[in-house]
Amino acid sequence: MTVNVVLVSGEQAELIDAAVALGNRYTKRLGLLTPPAYQQAADEGGLLVALEGEEIVGYALFGLPKRSPYVRLAHLCVAEEHRRKSVARRLVQSIRERQAHRLAIKVRCRRDYGLSDMWTSLGFVPRGEGLGRGRERKILDSWWLDLGHQDLFSEAESDALLVVTVDHSVFAGLDGGGSEREVEEARALEAGWLTDLVELAFTPQLLHDVHEVADSAERQHRRADLSGLRQITPDPEAVAARHAELVAAVAGALPDMPVDARTRARLRYVAETSCTGLQLLVTRDPGLARMAGVAWDVAGVKVVAPSVVTLHVDELLQAQVYRPRDLMGTVFSADEVAVGSEADLVSFFDQGEHEGGLAFEQRLKSFAPGAILWRRELLRDGEGQPVALYVWALDGRTLNVPVLRTAGHVLEETLARQLLFMLKRLGRERGAQVIRITDPYPSAVAKAAAGADGFAANEDGLTALLVDVCGVASEVSRAAADIAQRLALTVPALPADLSAEVASVAERAWWPAKVMNSGLPSFIVPIEPRWSADLFDFPTMLLPRDDVLGISREHVYYRSPGRRNESVPGRLLWYVSRGNPGEQGQMVIGCSRLDEVVIDDPDTLYSQFEHLGVYGREQVRDAAKPYGRAMALRFSDTEMFPVQVPYRRLRVLAENLGLAFSLQQLSKINSRLFQAVYEEGHRKT
Repeated sequence: MTVNVVLVSGEQAELIDAAVALGNRYTKRLGLLTPPAYQQAADEGGLLVALEGEEIVGYALFGLPKRSPYVRLAHLCVAEEHRRKSVARRLVQSIRERQAHRLAIKVRCRRDYGLSDMWTSLGFVPRGEGLGRGRERKILDSWWLDLGHQDLFSEAESDALLVVTVDHSVFAGLDGGGSEREVEEARALEAGWLTDLVELAFTPQLLHDVHEVADSAERQHRRADLSGLRQITPDPEAVAARHAELVAAVAGALPDMPVDARTRARLRYVAETSCTGLQLLVTRDPGLARMAGVAWDVAGVKVVAPSVVTLHVDELLQAQVYRPRDLMGTVFSADEVAVGSEADLVSFFDQGEHEGGLAFEQRLKSFAPGAILWRRELLRDGEGQPVALYVWALDGRTLNVPVLRTAGHVLEETLARQLLFMLKRLGRERGAQVIRITDPYPSAVAKAAAGADGFAANEDGLTALLVDVCGVASEVSRAAADIAQRLALTVPALPADLSAEVASVAERAWWPAKVMNSGLPSFIVPIEPRWSADLFDFPTMLLPRDDVLGISREHVYYRSPGRRNESVPGRLLWYVSRGNPGEQGQMVIGCSRLDEVVIDDPDTLYSQFEHLGVYGREQVRDAAKPYGRAMALRFSDTEMFPVQVPYRRLRVLAENLGLAFSLQQLSKINSRLFQAVYEEGHRKT
């Protein structure tokens, strides 16, 4: 009988249930995914089933991350009695055909399962290995299937991990305690496909709870298993202060909940998580889950079930690694490193076993101002503590960065991402075409973030190209190849029919390149001066904000919810509309990359995007009036034009191209108009 592969929609409950039932037969190998995970996959176009007649004989469940051009294969499952019928091949081929606009399919699989020949026969190639985070620490192989894009920008992804703390209820499940279902739910956090994405950590309160386990053998067993998790120890005084705030808040918000020893212990998990700078605490404890609102309002900690992590890992990871809202609440200052003060920075930035303190001090001294005009920039937080250090100098068309360090800080990931983009802006402003980070021991966080920014690892360190071309693919490729040739590097040639997803990766990796004959759409967004002032400091506010780090890499803009052919990824032009008398307006001021469009009720949107800052809950609710729903546009890597393009000039540019446009609402525009406006905004004056 013929096997047919069908894409399951979120409304096809019977097919979803059948896939769940089949997956549950093989949870020991696949890892548990709860029914909501299958439902979400179907809603997002990530569930295929293989049907023989009306019977499901196999399925593929995969993620389509919004910020990644890859397909993340989580389950490839074929019923044992239907194997050797090419069912797996048909499922993989269907993914290839439906997701041909993405770069590749990625999957992680335990080596001891003996499936290497199967993955090879399906066209996958091995791309490295790592250790799983379960108690057995089995080797996980990474497999990769190219989708016909000549391996374009295969390095353009981040190694960042979503670090979550777990309480005793989850840790006990990881260790085999509880019902079979509870154990499976907890151990889903250790599934192979999550290994590259999630790291489990514990704080001191877990040690106390393990200490209270009555059975001596079980207690010793759990203590031994703690070695498989990352231990994080926050400052005790900070924890005590945060804990007192939480206890008081629970007493006020939940008067029927006794503030007894158990409640205090639960809240200590929240306080410790908060004081380590983390945002996610995973629990199966109903009492702790009941206090989730207080935990978020007081400590900025999201208390979630294990299934939430598996369902929303990409969204949660993004909220962890980039939190510009928190940057806005901290005053940063930048100064040059004073001659003679190098030794004072050793404890913050040396790399320990890799680089002794004296070696770091001498290296930093070697970049003191001399024949080469090195700039040694030090970033401090509001308390005066060093948080980032970088050294740079311009050598012809190359911006050399021999030192790039970030110190341990609750915002280290955010700072690293912001600094990398700041270096790109600096290079572009100085006419550089290459950024070379040659620090032999860059901060691990900065190195991880560099992959997603187009920095490629080579013998000299990390290198990124600055391709300052807005044109068709052949023009962008030629400019990139000319730059790469001088460095003895090779770069991919971009085809003319690049999908929007791949073009967006290219434009991020080769920023500020713009590939105009690709599938990446362009839009123009009218924005009132009061909002553009908050987002872009235009018009400049009476009390200018601290811009030591420049404009945040990511933001969200809320507007009325009507759909107007928005699609992601895309490009945005920002048009500041007329404001109050005396305010600047009626001009295009810059452009951004459009990463996500979400329509929902205002409180849900605020919860999802509040880490990006600027807007308060009431402002989001205002944007939802009178519809009760709002549209969130998440965008990144904004370029402010050196020359604003006034409305009259915008109209002339459109007329010269024979194109029409509307400024009454967010509207899609022809890519030729985007290019004309972009080039006008960068016109030499």
